[in-house]
Amino acid sequence: MLDPLSVAAITAVVGAVGAGMGNEAGKWAWESLGGLCRRALGREVTAPTSGAEVAAVAEQIHQALRTDPALARAWEDFARAAPGPASVGTARAVPTLPPSIRFFTDREGPMRVLRREAGRKPDGRPRVALVHGPEGIGTSELAVHWGCREAARYPGGQLYADLRGASSGTAVGSAEVLRSLLRQLGMDQEEIPPGAADRREAFRRCLTGRRVLVVLDHAYSAAQVRPLLTSAPEVFTVVVARHLLPGLDAVPVPVGPLSESDARRLLTRLVGKETLAGARAVLPRVLERCGGSPFALRAAVPDLSDPHRLEEVPTMPESGPPTGSGPVRAAAERAYRMLEPTAARVYRLMAQREWPAFAAPVVAHTVGMSEGEAARHLGELADRRLLEPVEADPDTDPVTTGQDGKDGDGERARYRYRPSIRGHAVEAAFHEDGIAGCSAAVAGSVRWYLDFAVRARLAALPGSWGLGPRFEASARDASPYGSEGEALTALRAERGNLIEAVHAAEEFGDADSVYQLCQALWPLQLKAGHHDELLPALRAGVRVAEARHPGSRMAGRMHSLLGLDLMELRRYEEAEAELSAAAEAEKDAGHARGHASAVESLGLLRLRQWRFREAYGCFDEAAGILAGIGPGDEGERDLPRAHALLERHRGRALRGLGRFTEARERLENALRYFCGCGDAYNAARSLTDLAEVALDAGDASGALPLIDRATEMLDEEKAAYHLIHLRSLRARCVNSLD
Repeated sequence: MLDPLSVAAITAVVGAVGAGMGNEAGKWAWESLGGLCRRALGREVTAPTSGAEVAAVAEQIHQALRTDPALARAWEDFARAAPGPASVGTARAVPTLPPSIRFFTDREGPMRVLRREAGRKPDGRPRVALVHGPEGIGTSELAVHWGCREAARYPGGQLYADLRGASSGTAVGSAEVLRSLLRQLGMDQEEIPPGAADRREAFRRCLTGRRVLVVLDHAYSAAQVRPLLTSAPEVFTVVVARHLLPGLDAVPVPVGPLSESDARRLLTRLVGKETLAGARAVLPRVLERCGGSPFALRAAVPDLSDPHRLEEVPTMPESGPPTGSGPVRAAAERAYRMLEPTAARVYRLMAQREWPAFAAPVVAHTVGMSEGEAARHLGELADRRLLEPVEADPDTDPVTTGQDGKDGDGERARYRYRPSIRGHAVEAAFHEDGIAGCSAAVAGSVRWYLDFAVRARLAALPGSWGLGPRFEASARDASPYGSEGEALTALRAERGNLIEAVHAAEEFGDADSVYQLCQALWPLQLKAGHHDELLPALRAGVRVAEARHPGSRMAGRMHSLLGLDLMELRRYEEAEAELSAAAEAEKDAGHARGHASAVESLGLLRLRQWRFREAYGCFDEAAGILAGIGPGDEGERDLPRAHALLERHRGRALRGLGRFTEARERLENALRYFCGCGDAYNAARSLTDLAEVALDAGDASGALPLIDRATEMLDEEKAAYHLIHLRSLRARCVNSLD
């Protein structure tokens, strides 16, 4: 059994607590750890942010505990109750791949290569295969079909992630992919570590001892894939890409065109022998045009069902868009020329940005039609293989409810383009709608996403506010959502489109939309932890503000949002620069409430860094700024609550400094206010802080009633992760009293 006071055990505790800051309970434990380290070392120590720094802090703690039995007992109590590494849940079913296609033809050669790599004896090398081939050749279908056929080989589950590697702009970051994989493995959303390195460690730990298949579809580069690999001997990773990925050590599995006999076999299965026999006159032309591409062969089914269509398809006018090359583009051109005008317009105009997955409501607003008509056209485009349906993610997509809280139906189905088909649609739009028409379509989509995002943001955070005309117009509107959770779920489902809308608005010089969209993303930072994914959009907000409105309230807001995101990613130096810039901008703008909030955020950063004395100074400074807000000034109504929050934060800083009597006084001041105004959530948080102070001071019997009272309050609030922390504190108290 590992000695709890050994360097290895201490390192494990510090690392696990640091990795567990994806929820409030984890952040509480991190702050407690900082105060305990200060007591053990007799001085302030900066919070570690890397493995080397964790090891260095652990060594210092180890040396201190060897000579102080009382501190050693306090450490053992903390270590027993501290959150351990996030674990895989047991309630979730074993993950499976998306459904395979019904008619799968040939590919025995690539299938043999996959079987050989999956079945080789473990020798320390990771099992990785790279299935590659041009678009539409069936690489994704091959990987999924093989996985479905070999499901019994992987009792631990089959994981699937779409890396969206059509371009560097669409490729999903490894941190976000790891979030999806950990959720498939059953890890609770709030347990997922906020940092990319900690997510990699959690993913590899979860796979240890499990026989799992991981399919990474549409990979863009080796750099995108490498963080997702593991050397666990029973894990097989199948990467799918359009070409070989330099820098990725993997067994190559090339996929080429179907032979003519296999192409005929596939068409026979798709349309039947009689139909194919009736189309014998046109079949050679169809086979030549399809070039052995399974996608193009499937798209040709309508032509074979009605051979006269081959003569009816209009030819491309000489001034029309170039058709490009390859069977997928040729199939797109033929399908496009058979569309009715309104469906063709939907096809062209929704392709102007790389929306990850869009639904009928935004199409209706962009193109100018009813949602029902938009849904019908989207279904037609999918039937003609000009769009692909996107499966809903049960963790993030509203399935039974729509974006506006109403019952979901076909109008909520989501679609996306294949890369080369989107390229065809963009070219067609350039020639048929012109630059003005394309620009107007993008602006319409951005307006829809902005209106949706602001309404969802206000519903996800009742009582919140934002700067900008859309926020002002929506502030008094009734919420279209049944609950805060429903609004947050809707935001999460659209987050990729909202990030793309930020970039579109920046490109179009629409600063107001950039600012308001960035503010609307705040619940995804505060409650859902999508920090890595949101970072590019928040950086865009700062870029626009500094270029268009430096030294303004809006610049202060953009810097604050970016700084808080960087803080959660433990990129503390960058976070400090952004929050300092926010404070300066708010001060220049004469916005005292915003200035105080930015300085308060700097104090919260100092708490996270275990710099408790500086944190206290920031909270004092923020209180001094608030004191300058007089009767009738903006922000006056918010002063009592703002002062109460600062009292609580000062109590936390004093606790970290070991000044327990003063900490208790500050926290009791905050508690009186929150109880008096009926804010049960913040009252329970203050009670929890008071219990932590009592425990640090060695008064376990005094901490117990505070914990029980906080538990009762939070149980009514359904704050599950705060309750987990309170249960661990209670166990710590009981252990101390035994």
